[in-house]
Formats: sequence, structure tokens, C-alpha cells
Amino acid sequence: MIDFPILSSLILLPILGALFIFFSKSKSNSEATSKYLALFVSFGNFILSLYLWYLFDPTTSDFQFLEERTWIKGFINYKVGIDGISILFIILTTFIAPLCVVAVNNSVKNSLKHFLIAILVMESLMIGVFCSLDLVVFYLFFEGGLIPMFLIIGIWGGERRVYSAFKFFLYTLLGSVLMLVAIISIYWMTGTTDVMYLYSIGIEAKYQNLLWLAFFSSFAVKTPMWPVHTWLPDAHVEAPTAGSVLLAAILLKMAGYGFIRFSVGLFPIASEYFVPLIYFLSLVAIIYTSFVALMQEDMKKLIAYSSVAHMGFVTLGIFTFTQQGIEGSIFQMISHGLVSAALFFSVGVIYERMHTRLINSYGGLVSIMPKYAIVLMVFTLGAVGLPGTSGFIGEFLILMGAFKKSFLVATIASFGVILAAAYMLWLYKRVIFGKIINQEIKKLSDLNKSEILILSLLAFVIILFGFYPEPLLNTTNVSVKDFIEMYYNNINFTKN
Repeated sequence: MIDFPILSSLILLPILGALFIFFSKSKSNSEATSKYLALFVSFGNFILSLYLWYLFDPTTSDFQFLEERTWIKGFINYKVGIDGISILFIILTTFIAPLCVVAVNNSVKNSLKHFLIAILVMESLMIGVFCSLDLVVFYLFFEGGLIPMFLIIGIWGGERRVYSAFKFFLYTLLGSVLMLVAIISIYWMTGTTDVMYLYSIGIEAKYQNLLWLAFFSSFAVKTPMWPVHTWLPDAHVEAPTAGSVLLAAILLKMAGYGFIRFSVGLFPIASEYFVPLIYFLSLVAIIYTSFVALMQEDMKKLIAYSSVAHMGFVTLGIFTFTQQGIEGSIFQMISHGLVSAALFFSVGVIYERMHTRLINSYGGLVSIMPKYAIVLMVFTLGAVGLPGTSGFIGEFLILMGAFKKSFLVATIASFGVILAAAYMLWLYKRVIFGKIINQEIKKLSDLNKSEILILSLLAFVIILFGFYPEPLLNTTNVSVKDFIEMYYNNINFTKN
């Protein structure tokens, strides 16, 4: 293990980059300078995260690269560390951030400098969420991410941006207030907010249900689970392309990670008790929002509803409490992060050319933009969960875990895969094939160099992990195995 504070460096580097951009006073070509700086910082952070993965020891479930400093004496310690469950989310965050910087070429017309600052601050806060081993520190990072995303939607969004930004902010904040009350209650009962210590001592069974519901209120909104999902389509439709990508690829994953680390980890008795509720809400999300997706005329809304359905698979897998289910959920979150990012980038490409997201405005793109048609096919098949794409591995493992617990639940969830094929292939057919009805389409140009770079890179990774999932599964395997063992030991201990 190295002495260098690599996790703090990963958290701080984007913020330092943001401060540097903020205070830079170069007048001539300042936007280009800001962009290159942001790209340099975010790409550097990605390289550092790969080095972290290289140093990581997957044979142990212990938290690694631990850093602990007293922040508020006798109350809060700044404590960070990673295991096999959290490291992949950090790499996903650092991978997506530079792509968002590259993608701002066309989508952001005003105050580019401040937009890049918001992206970098967002990256820091999201990395902090996945590293935190103190409940208060986790809460600060978790809620802090609301602010830059609120600004991204509210300043650089579409016509209804203010409404969407406030809806997003209020929904997520309301749930999180209850989580804050729960964290204060845990401190009052145990005298600590240290996650590792709380794992070892456990929380009394009589308090677990209420505390679990408080954490659930926050994570359910952020996931988002049905019926508190309505903010997501609005936020996606109004957000600029880079904002939609960050929201879909990373922000939603913070809640899934929270379910594993805190809901299941800290409250095993309550997690067991509320399994029927989670299964019900997950199945409704998978089936109902898939039908809603089928009815959409706006491409972004369709992809947003598909995200709700895919995250339904994630929550289902987590609460199977099986090796396949939880590993599948982690894999599905990483895969969905890549696929949804790719789909929103793809929508952004044609939106910048046509300034409309309506599906019926397109058709016949295959003859005008063949390169675009090929990469979009890869992403569509990834969203469907076709074998050979990363989407298949996650859903397959989740359904395997679900079958172990309930044949009925797994069977109903399986229909979600068919419905995903229906709405995604329907979208692809209407946009790419058919006759060119809109004559404006004939004037379109195919992908430029930066678009080819972003989309081909995402397509490559989606196919790579579809055929070769081993690096991801090897990283999570031991941590998940020991996590499940700890879960069942805590249940038995608390019951006795």
C-alpha cells in the first residue's frame, strides 16, 4: 500500500482545476483555454483512477487506501477508503467526466467557462460519495452534488429549465432531509458516524426499520424508484447533453451504491423485512415505466424512462442478497452508466443539427449518417441487453439471483427485457430507417472527429465488457462475497 493520499487527490484535483479556471484571467481565447484545462485535469484524474485500480488488491474485502483526519473534534472524522464495491464507480466517474468536457463543443453556447467549472466540481463531489466511510462526510458529498447539477439544468437547460431544476432539487432534498435526521439519530445512539465501526457493532433491531425508511426516502428519489421518478424525465429533457450524461451515468448510481453500502450494510434486519416492498416497487418500475417509454415522442424522455426501468433491475438485484444479484447490480450500474451516457450523447449529436428531439421529425438517417447509424445500433443493443454487450451480463446475473429467491418475481422481471427491446428497437427503427420525410435531414453531416472519438470509445467499452466482463467481476467478487457473509452474520447476531 502506498503512503500517498491517492483518494484525497482524486477528490481534490477536479476542484483545484475548477479554481484555476475560475481565477484565470486570460482574455484572448479564454473559452478554448478553459476547455483544454478542464480536459487536462479530468483526463489526469482518469489516469490516476486507473493507477488506483492497478494498485487495488481484489483478493481482500478490507477497505484499502484508508485516510482518516479529525475534522470536527469528537464528532466528525474525514475518513475515506475503497473496496471492490466502490472502486468501479470511481473509475466510471473519471471516465465519463473528460467525455463530457469534449462534448461541450456545440451544446453550450454561453458561459462555457462556468459550465466546465460545474462539471469539475460535480466530478469531485461524486468521487467523494464513493469513497466516504463516515456518514456525515457521505451526506455532505451526496447532497453537495445537487448544487452543480441544479445550476447545470437551471442555467444551461432548455425552455422549462427553471421548473425542471427546482423540481429536481426539491424532490431530492426532501428525501435527504430524512436521511440527515437518521444520521443524527445514529450518532446519538452509538456515539459515532464511522461506517466501519458501525458495521462491527451493529444497530439495535428495534430502531432499524425507521432508520432504514429514512435512508430509503433519499435513495429511492435519487435512484429514482417508482412513484418518485417523475423529476427525472423533466430534468433530462431540459438539461444540456453533458448534464444529461452526468445525471444518467453517475448521479443515479450514487443511490444504488447507497442501498448496498448503507441500507443493506447498516440495517440488515430492516432490509430483510422490507424485501417485499422493494420487489414490488422494482417490478412496477421495470414493467410500468417500460410501457410509458413506449408512448414517448421525445427521444430524451424515452431514454429517461428506460433508465428508471434499468434501475428497477438494480434495486431488485441488490435485495436478493445473493452473490449473483449484488454483483449483477453493480455490473448493471456500470453498464447502464456507459450505455445511457452513450445514448444521451447520440441524441445530443442529432439535436445540435436539427434542434428537435421529437422522434417523428427523423427517419432515413441511415443513408445520410451511416457512421452514426452503426454506433447507435451498438448502444441500442446494449440498452436491450443483447449478448455481446455489457447490458446482458448485468441483467443475466440479476435474474439469476432473483430466480434463487422467487420464481414469480424473476419471471415478471424477465418481461422487462422484452419490453426494453420493444421501445429501444422502435426508437431505432423510426429514427434510422424509413423514408426521409423531413427534407432538412438531407442537409445533415455525419459524425465529426470529436463525436467519433466519444461514441466509438463508448461503443468499444460496451462491447469489451460484454465479451470480457472478468476485470469488473474479479474486482467485486471477494468484497461482495464477504459483504453478503457479514449481512447474514449480522442478521443472526441481531436476532439472537
